[in-house]
Amino acid sequence: MKGIFITIEGPEGSGKTSLIKGLLPLLKEYFNISIMSTREPGGTFLAEKIRHIIFDLQSEKMDAKTESLLFAASRREHLVKKIFPALKKGRFVIADRFVDSSLAYQGVGQNLGIKTIATLNTFVTEGLKPDLTLYLDLKPKMGLARIKQNRANEVNRFDLSDLEFHQRVHKGYLEIAKENPKRVVVINAHQILAKVIKESFEVIVRRFPKRSFLEEK
Repeated sequence: MKGIFITIEGPEGSGKTSLIKGLLPLLKEYFNISIMSTREPGGTFLAEKIRHIIFDLQSEKMDAKTESLLFAASRREHLVKKIFPALKKGRFVIADRFVDSSLAYQGVGQNLGIKTIATLNTFVTEGLKPDLTLYLDLKPKMGLARIKQNRANEVNRFDLSDLEFHQRVHKGYLEIAKENPKRVVVINAHQILAKVIKESFEVIVRRFPKRSFLEEK
């Protein structure tokens, strides 16, 4: 793959979407190219359909293994239809969530085991890993409070999970970051958004100086 693949990870309410919106204009100006942003689950027509099933409040009693397989199916469609082609063309891709979310949410949060979810996703991704992952670290109670305050009308079934579940997810993310120090950079998401954007931008430009293969294809 000739492009650059960056993922943004974090628990509920950590501000991933807001960070990406803030980063895009800065990165476009710095690299003088277009940046492809996308999200998981979703990103393509079929993947978005699966996203709706996963997040639907009526799916509250979904089996954990079913949930993990639906995420994997959505991810595969997303990769084949959107991410793989973009990276092969040398594009700069930023994704709101990727495999680390499955490891944290289903592997640890749903107690299916990180190794089990990692094996499933190696099959799905053909071994693709992000060049850089920014993990927005936020305590679960703060994240849930932000959701209640800022997007109470957009609550999904994960938002309604108990605090213990979110604490397990948070623990899972910290384990992933500890095991992947070269790939995962932890960003303090308790800071104001402007500082999170600034710190994240600085991490990216230090890691990826302007390079010729990033020229628009």
